[in-house]
Amino acid sequence: MSLKNINVSKAGPNCGAFIEGVDLSKDLSVNVVAELRQALGEHGVLFFREQNMDPSHHIALAEKFGGVNINRFFAHVEGWPQIAEVRKEPDQKANIGGGWHTDHSYDQIPALGSILVARETPTIGGDTIFSSQFAAYEALSDGLKEMLDGLKAVHSSRHVFGKGARYKERGEDLGGRLGNEDAAQQDAIHPVVISHPISGKKALYVNPGFTLRFDGWTDEESKPLLETLYAHAARQEFTYRFQWSKGSVAFWDNRATWHMALNDYQGERRLMHRITVEGEPVTT
Repeated sequence: MSLKNINVSKAGPNCGAFIEGVDLSKDLSVNVVAELRQALGEHGVLFFREQNMDPSHHIALAEKFGGVNINRFFAHVEGWPQIAEVRKEPDQKANIGGGWHTDHSYDQIPALGSILVARETPTIGGDTIFSSQFAAYEALSDGLKEMLDGLKAVHSSRHVFGKGARYKERGEDLGGRLGNEDAAQQDAIHPVVISHPISGKKALYVNPGFTLRFDGWTDEESKPLLETLYAHAARQEFTYRFQWSKGSVAFWDNRATWHMALNDYQGERRLMHRITVEGEPVTT
């Protein structure tokens, strides 16, 4: 990948890249934005260190890549409804995003990606793991690729954010951080394998967080194959574990990656600000 305006170095063999030489608090040029978009489509997630961004900078950055999706279910930063809080207080046990998932796959038009800014981090722990769904697809057997071709899957927000959400059934202390359960009425059907809108590369597009079943299949029929795909897509060689510090930024592409926030910092506070960028329909 030949880039003139940014410095890109791979984070892991299959997932992620570090970007240097870019101040995200500045008004980025058209050329820099184009190269960041290209790098995102190639690597799936971009990492930045030591950024000094206030909420206005955060919003301005997101708007360079698309419209801002106002999150329906997360608490918002006071005075900034465009920015969702991903917060865990020292006395809280459950964290947000603690299982493998892809943001907004339940929407008819899924999000392009999310930009997460670290505001407060624990002294140790609280990392986020990302997994490349480009690499996961490429490593499938030819037979399984042929089987998945043409399949679609059903995604939903109801079981995650609705009245019967799993976190409520488990008694997890997410109250006050998640809400608006009546708005959890999103259902969508997407191809199981998509062509990435930026890079054109094939990617798996199912995830344990929001995918329910294959379209036209029962839950019972779907479960064995979905679990096989989930175990495959989470393989260590497809992943990169990002260690946060104050001022760190991760910009991930929801069409190309999964992510999972580790909950290994009990008794400490972790506060992140997230903006989700609107995307486009996903196609084969």
